Amino acid sequence: MKKPVSVASLSDFGRVRLSKSFFMRDFLFSDIASIHGFANVPDDPELAIAAGSRLCQDLLEPLQDHFGRIAIRSAFRSAEVNGFGAEMQAAGKAGYSCASNESNYASHIWDRRRDGLMGATACIVVPSFWDAFQEEGDWQKLAWWIHDHLPYSSLYFFPKYWAFNISWFEQPARTIHSYTSPKGCLTRPGMENHGGKHEHEWAGIEKAMCAVTTRG
Repeated sequence: MKKPVSVASLSDFGRVRLSKSFFMRDFLFSDIASIHGFANVPDDPELAIAAGSRLCQDLLEPLQDHFGRIAIRSAFRSAEVNGFGAEMQAAGKAGYSCASNESNYASHIWDRRRDGLMGATACIVVPSFWDAFQEEGDWQKLAWWIHDHLPYSSLYFFPKYWAFNISWFEQPARTIHSYTSPKGCLTRPGMENHGGKHEHEWAGIEKAMCAVTTRG
C-alpha cells in the first residue's frame, strides 16, 4: 500500500478497519497538523495498520467493552508532524508536547520500528471512569485495572480527565508513570508492587461507574 497522496486514496486509507469498533480515520486527527497545514498520514501505511490493529484489538477494544465508549485525544503522528511538534516544544512554544522522533518511533509514530519492533500509542480518556472518580490519585484505580487485565507496554497519566497514553509494543515494558499527583513511576519490572494481582487497588470501580451512569 502506497502513502495516501490524494483525497480519494486518503479516504480509502481512513476506511481501513483496525478492529470491530475502530477505523484508521479515528486516529489521524492532529491539532498540530490542523493548525500548521501538515498531512498527518504515514509514510508506511501497512506498518501503521499492523501496529494500530494490535493497539485497538489488544487494548482499546477490551477497555471499551468493559467501561463503555473511550474518547481518542491523539494517536498517530507522522514523523513530519511529530518532528515539528518536538522543535516547537524545544523552543518553548505553548501547546506542544512532542518528544523527539527517535523516542516516539513505535509509539505515536506508528509507521517506524524501534529496535526492529513495531508499536503504537494513543492518548485516550475513559469518560465513565472520570465521571465516577475525580479525587486526587484516583487515576491509579484504572491504572492497576489495566495492569492486571491487559497486555499494555506503557501508561502515562495526565491531570485533565485522567487522560492517558496507552501503548502496545511487541516487547512490552509494563511501566506506568504519571504527570499528575502522585507524580512519577507507579510501577515497573523489579518494583515490589509489580507482580501479582492488585484487586485491592481497583475493586469496586465497575459498581461506582455503573452508579454514576444510572444517576445520569
